[in-house]
Amino acid sequence: MPICYTVGLSLFRDRLIGGVSFVGLDNYRDQLSDSGFWDALGRVGLFVLVQVPLMMLLALGAALALDSARLYAPAVFRLGIFLPYAVPGVVASLLWGYIYGNQFGLVGDVRRYAGLAIPDPLSSTLVLPSIGNIVLWLYVGYNMLVFYSALKAIPAELYEAAKIDGARTWHVIVGIKLPAIRPTLVVATVFSVIGGFQLFNEPNILRGLVPNSISTNFTPNMYAYNLSFAGQQYNSAATVAVIMGVVTAIVAFTVQRRGMRETS
Repeated sequence: MPICYTVGLSLFRDRLIGGVSFVGLDNYRDQLSDSGFWDALGRVGLFVLVQVPLMMLLALGAALALDSARLYAPAVFRLGIFLPYAVPGVVASLLWGYIYGNQFGLVGDVRRYAGLAIPDPLSSTLVLPSIGNIVLWLYVGYNMLVFYSALKAIPAELYEAAKIDGARTWHVIVGIKLPAIRPTLVVATVFSVIGGFQLFNEPNILRGLVPNSISTNFTPNMYAYNLSFAGQQYNSAATVAVIMGVVTAIVAFTVQRRGMRETS
């Protein structure tokens, strides 16, 4: 199994003299004492902490708007939000990278021709929010359809009973819709957390445009990738992968456990 192979690989080290040798947990001690790894983990942790709740709120708001049956041209609204999900992540990163471009993109053109002092989205201080914007653009529509499908599965009898009781729209949302789709919210949040910790495509593509803002250890996946393919340090890369797998599993399990406890 790939997991067993990765764990086994992390327990060995390829030495210049002596070849491959068993080192036990030495690779884990080295990585856990490496500031580069902790920088990458802290950065992706901040990304998950901010981006996942924001994406869930936007997707839920769009799904509730669709379910309200008060939108004009709901099919166009639904397609407009979901369509970015059909764009491959690499293409989306390139597209937004050129939009963000200070010298060649939309931001640079607006700055030159309109004379507006727009901050550089690809600067070292703003590149992480800029990546978060790309991820939101890509995946809000997907989560919206998931939530909308869950809303359409709510029995109509509940709405009829609420109408008889004189419940207003806000009361229906809080008292019926949100409790009914809470399990779906939990599952979507767990998958979004897992995806957030696996952040790779967007920063790796944008690094070609702004190498000074995005380092090789910008995220743990980029760190492991460069250890493996650029540094030929396969054992260290496997160690990073195992650590991140454990961290992701713990966080995802905590989110799921808390969400399901509130559901019950």
